[in-house]
Amino acid sequence: MSHSNPTNLSHYDEAGQASMVDVSAKQATHRTATATAFVQLSAAVIAALPQNSKGDPLEVARFAGIQAAKRTSELIPMCHPIPLTHVDVQARIEAEGVRITATAATVGVTGVEMESLTAASVAALTIYDMTKALDKGIVIREIRLESKTGGKSGDYSREGGRI
Repeated sequence: MSHSNPTNLSHYDEAGQASMVDVSAKQATHRTATATAFVQLSAAVIAALPQNSKGDPLEVARFAGIQAAKRTSELIPMCHPIPLTHVDVQARIEAEGVRITATAATVGVTGVEMESLTAASVAALTIYDMTKALDKGIVIREIRLESKTGGKSGDYSREGGRI
């Protein structure tokens, strides 16, 4: 294994070892991030969503996503534990499945991209868990950052790139 870091990724030290970024000198700013995920479901599963014996899968997924955002630093080794000021997770039925939209916010020294991505991912996994008895062919796809605001790197929108 090479000990150089030719790509200058932020989670590697000078010796090329993975490390947590030191954010102690950064200024606290208001930061937000929105991520999405899509759970592709058959028409039969979509029709059965309201009758799930475990409860409403969309509501359970919302709660799971919110809880996941709050625990991101426990799941992803180099993430900082951050004080979230808001988390919102929405699950919307579409023609081919369920679209998850997760937004996280903080006033802090590091961004909330990972928190929004984790929320969207876990909400999608929860939809899978609650509907897998009906169909094992469920596909989770398109987990992605849609936008972020705040911080040194500036604002970003998937539609427009850096703002």
